[in-house]
Amino acid sequence: MPLQSNYGVEHHGLTNTGNIFWNFNTPRLYEEIIKRREGFVVHLGPVIVRTGHHTARAANEKFIVKEPSSEKKIWWGKVNRPFKEEQFESLYLRLMAYLQGRDLFIQDCFTGADSEYRMPIRVITETAWHNLFARNIFIQARWEELESHIPEFTVLHVPHFHAIPNIDGTSSEAFIIIHFGKKLVIIGGTAYAGEIKKSIFTILNYLLPQERVMTMHSSANLGEKGDVAIFFGLSGTGKTTLSTDPDRRLIGDDEHGWSDQGIFNFEGGCYAKAINLSKESEPEIYECTRKFGTILENVSFNIDTRRIDLADDSLTENTRAAYPITHIPTAERSKMGGHPKNIIMLTADAFGILPPISRLIPEQTLYHFVSGYTSKIGGTEIGLGKEPQATFSACFGAPFMALHPLAYAQLLKEKILKHNVKCWLVNTGWVGGPYGIGSRIQLKYTRQMVKASLDGTLEKSSFVEEKIFGLKIPVECQGVPREILNPVKAWKNQKEYLEKAKELAKKFKENFQQFAKDCEPEILEAGPKI
Repeated sequence: MPLQSNYGVEHHGLTNTGNIFWNFNTPRLYEEIIKRREGFVVHLGPVIVRTGHHTARAANEKFIVKEPSSEKKIWWGKVNRPFKEEQFESLYLRLMAYLQGRDLFIQDCFTGADSEYRMPIRVITETAWHNLFARNIFIQARWEELESHIPEFTVLHVPHFHAIPNIDGTSSEAFIIIHFGKKLVIIGGTAYAGEIKKSIFTILNYLLPQERVMTMHSSANLGEKGDVAIFFGLSGTGKTTLSTDPDRRLIGDDEHGWSDQGIFNFEGGCYAKAINLSKESEPEIYECTRKFGTILENVSFNIDTRRIDLADDSLTENTRAAYPITHIPTAERSKMGGHPKNIIMLTADAFGILPPISRLIPEQTLYHFVSGYTSKIGGTEIGLGKEPQATFSACFGAPFMALHPLAYAQLLKEKILKHNVKCWLVNTGWVGGPYGIGSRIQLKYTRQMVKASLDGTLEKSSFVEEKIFGLKIPVECQGVPREILNPVKAWKNQKEYLEKAKELAKKFKENFQQFAKDCEPEILEAGPKI
């Protein structure tokens, strides 16, 4: 059976290459990783790799080529920065020259579990381990599909090729550049594997909403009765953790589409944070760090015993595990579900202001969706002090949203109203005071609140309205101490709480200014009152 597509590399302008390894499976890629000294096999079979000093997404190195087919639709600004076509051409030619005589790995795969929106893609990598990453993360093609595979978009991933900023017009030696006209992504100067998946996600966020499919930076799961829940949230808020629930089937942990038929995963794998994973609190994901086929990025290990240490953050706090979704025993094999019954928006509020759970009306849901709030604490990122910082990322994923945030909000609004979806805001951050005074909400309580919102029991509670954000807070939730449910009561000093709440509300309002003029008045009205 052929494993090579009839659509050869000459279509990408590649000539005089070294060996080309087409669609190697996991064991064969392992052999190449070891042979080429790209990584280490550790206890129980995962492979450990290092990404050099690039251990997280290079947000300032991402560009979109300004070209006729897409330039009028893109939301240009701090997030989507334009790149000149002629500069792209010259950088691409240098890249082609660099690749002459070099071995390449090709993985032909798909994105989109729903056959109606499935898109063939190709990932061409300089290293074997990034090819395994693509194989783990995207949806694998069947043997018989490979021969006729013609990619709609291609990612050319060349981490050892560095740009020259003053010649190439990049911000640094690293670059991630999307060209919608050529249907091509080029990545260089960074080995962080997340750039591969996020560049494809950006492309889907551009294409699918134009077909009336809502694209979401979210996880999703499915209950016994077929009820779907969506979890929106930025990195570190608990998306992967809360959607991986032993009592529910996991549809996907990071990227989904919502069509007229329902929800579908864009991917075939998961990319979970690995730092401090424990067998007790996250058993399913923890087990994935001990399986053959899993890639562990920047995880520490003992060179003699080959045992890993998930608590060690000496290389980075952003250690990662990339594995096929089938490594999770409760995975929903179809990677699809019906229309959601519940939407849960996650935030890790280190100021301790937002309630652990509150019910939202549709207008509030859209306000919080467009805001995309969470907070960061010093230590996770260079340059942050120990004080918490408010962070806003539109649609809970601004770096990957190619269109204006209100285009996604409009789609979300239509779908929430049409399918009568219940919406919740869940704070997985601090309670009883800010970081340093209050304490982080225990995962078992958050799980309990999520469970109660999904099974309908929380609906039966009576609710009180919090004054500043206008959030409806349940008076009780089974298995959760009453005193933590309402932040006003959880703080020792209520006056201080109100002062801090007003400060946070002001930050929300300042951030929302950028959307105010294009926004429907009732969404604007649903924001906090000061």
